[in-house]
Amino acid sequence: MTKAALTTGFVLLLLLWGMFLPFADRNSFSVHMIAHMGVVAGAAPLVAVGISGTERDFTAGRPWFTPLLASVIELFAVWVWHIPALRALSESSIAVAALEQAIFFGAGLALWLACLGGGLAGKEERRLAGTFGLLFTSMHMTLLGALLALSPRPLYGEGDVTCLGVTLDAATDQQVGGVVMLLVGAAVYLAGGVALLARTLNALVPDR
Repeated sequence: MTKAALTTGFVLLLLLWGMFLPFADRNSFSVHMIAHMGVVAGAAPLVAVGISGTERDFTAGRPWFTPLLASVIELFAVWVWHIPALRALSESSIAVAALEQAIFFGAGLALWLACLGGGLAGKEERRLAGTFGLLFTSMHMTLLGALLALSPRPLYGEGDVTCLGVTLDAATDQQVGGVVMLLVGAAVYLAGGVALLARTLNALVPDR
């Protein structure tokens, strides 16, 4: 299962970075959000499942790197890269866009690894802390998605853009992007937190 998850995660990254983004309208905020959610809520958890507890798990043996710290790091990564000036810079520069995607993936992978608790020492306690880390992430994803979807004016550009063959004006494009974050990002992190909590509670129940 772990090998399949790792392979699926890297295939998803290849599709997003090698096929979707290069040929999509990068001025579209909804295109950006589809790629963003695909990386942090799709590829990152799959890769984390594949390497958690192995020598590639860079969070193992670092008790100071808690799930809450990882969640705060991802919060800053996500919110900073949605500042309009940085979004415009990312849309105009391939190098900056590559840096943005790398930061999204790195922050997302670190969060999921910290929450999964792959190390042998304190594994269940780390997973319990991971529950709160993922739920906190779900909350800030929900907040940002709602702010973007309900904003009275477009924050990213003014002209029409194309997303998956559909032409959208700037306001609608931003609303679609916000809804994608709400439906995908918030839901995946919430589901992850609930799954970790259930797994931890089951592990704490003594066998009869």
